[in-house]
Amino acid sequence: MTNDKNLRHLLESVAKGDISSDRAFAQLKNLAYESVGEFAKIDHHRELRTGFPEVIWGQGKTPEQIAHIMQVMRERNPVVMATRIHPDVYALLQPKVRGLQYYEMARICAIAPPTIEAKYTGIIGIISAGTADLPIAEEAAVTAELSGFPVQRLWDVGVAGIHRLLDNRHVLESASVLIVVAGMEGALPSVVAGLADCPVVAVPTSIGYGASFGGLAPLLTMLNSCAAGVGVVNIDNGFGAAVLAGQILRTAEKLRLASSQEWG
Repeated sequence: MTNDKNLRHLLESVAKGDISSDRAFAQLKNLAYESVGEFAKIDHHRELRTGFPEVIWGQGKTPEQIAHIMQVMRERNPVVMATRIHPDVYALLQPKVRGLQYYEMARICAIAPPTIEAKYTGIIGIISAGTADLPIAEEAAVTAELSGFPVQRLWDVGVAGIHRLLDNRHVLESASVLIVVAGMEGALPSVVAGLADCPVVAVPTSIGYGASFGGLAPLLTMLNSCAAGVGVVNIDNGFGAAVLAGQILRTAEKLRLASSQEWG
């Protein structure tokens, strides 16, 4: 819980003029967390600090732990997400958590309004090389949508049939940030970055034959990309790719607002 004594002291210091409101705000951003049982501490102020609320990593947690954390988080957050939720786990969570939605391909559970309006300008384009990459691509897409970003999907356009990508150049041209998800040899992000005029977030997946080493081969390909403007996240990390793309758009929005105020 927020330390009431520290909070009261902070407010009294502001009232007396001992510290500025800006300094108090900076301290307040690090005050609030809440213990859930003896197994979790929820960071309620993460969105205040970083722009994104805390998200539950579901894998390795029991359904009871996930349900308890979600129930506490829903008191302060309009959207509560849990990633890497197996269908069997969702079946156990559903009766415990009112209004729980499940995105099966993305393996995400969420408490969210029926419609989430976009909070930011710009489009996150998400491209998958193959159908087998869709769970990771959908994890990125659903994460971005639940976070309030417009998303455009383009699936199964890998380099083995490059004409499929070239026939959909409009997706590349309309995006403000592109997330490119690929397994096997992982060449697609380099191709996309050579065609697009926006940042590219590359996501290697663990899809591939034995010599792909569970995603290590595409990871190394992406890290060694000859195309400029490619950033790479960890293997199968669709969630992290969505957050990075979102931070790029949020930063652009902050700069735009700062510029308009400066010239206004």
